[in-house]
Amino acid sequence: MYDLETRERALALVRQGRSLNSVSKQTGISRSAIREWQVRLEPVRPSAHCPRCAPDPRPPEDIAAYAYLLGLYLGDGCISRLRKGLYFLRIACADVWPGLIDSCTEAMRAVRPDNSVCRVQRQGCVMVTGYSKHWPCLLPQHGPGKKHERPITLVSWQQEIVMAHPWDFVRGLVHSDGCRITNWTTKTVAGERKRYEYPRYFFTNKSDDIRKLFTDTLDQVGIAWRQTNAWNISVARHASVALMDRHVGPKY
Repeated sequence: MYDLETRERALALVRQGRSLNSVSKQTGISRSAIREWQVRLEPVRPSAHCPRCAPDPRPPEDIAAYAYLLGLYLGDGCISRLRKGLYFLRIACADVWPGLIDSCTEAMRAVRPDNSVCRVQRQGCVMVTGYSKHWPCLLPQHGPGKKHERPITLVSWQQEIVMAHPWDFVRGLVHSDGCRITNWTTKTVAGERKRYEYPRYFFTNKSDDIRKLFTDTLDQVGIAWRQTNAWNISVARHASVALMDRHVGPKY
């Protein structure tokens, strides 16, 4: 690895009109390296090592951001292989929720601060996309096929993170496959039919395992819930909705 001063000295010789071949012979630096420096002078900073690949594996630095990102991934995320050794994580965020797009981007950057994160516009949504060699290490639920067609379980270190930051995990799941709506019903009071409105949270996912991760975490934080159909979890009791509003809130 050549330092910046050496690179600048070699390029100064080239700017004097010297050929790459003569500069290479004088400095002992290969022509290909000098040619690359003409495009990019600064050395590329190596990516931070994956905490899960370290000799002593550890959780990501920002475990709250990881818990949120994990929830988003289990809902609307996928990992694909770009080329040998490099993967990209994509999470679909609807255009109507710009705050969600920002939160997803921030969480992805917090989990892999030295890797590239970008936004790719698609019809009706933005694909928040992060590139890293280590997404399969950080999200071991990655695998072939759709998530609802294969087992989805958390490994021990992920379970510890979710236990420590349950609301971040719930918020990620709701922001991906959930919503907060205003329901209404009618009641007859003193002979008069009246309409009543009340807020309610829903979470919908085809995976039995992911729904169970959601409801187990709701149990941990004291949220009353019920399953309304094969794929749908509802939170409607006043106290539980108030608690969800405090820690999750509607998408924005």
